[in-house]
Amino acid sequence: MANIKEYARNKEGSNISKIVVDRDLCIGAASCIAVSGETWELDNENKAIVTNAGAGANAVDDATLLMSAESCPTKAILLFDKAGVQVFPK
Repeated sequence: MANIKEYARNKEGSNISKIVVDRDLCIGAASCIAVSGETWELDNENKAIVTNAGAGANAVDDATLLMSAESCPTKAILLFDKAGVQVFPK
């Protein structure tokens, strides 16, 4: 079973409603932080997590959140829309 961390996203006007980090895939490259430091940080295991226990998920617009997910070299960040459809990676 994958070691995953899920975050709900409630940003008004956003199409992205859930962020999932596959902790087995995350290598702590921190490229997501370079793109969106308001959203991401590394935990004590050097794995990406959403800042402020989920509040960081609402800090940026969809385009910035998508760019941060796209920057991950292992595709450890998954994004889902309001219907539950995975929008990244496709």
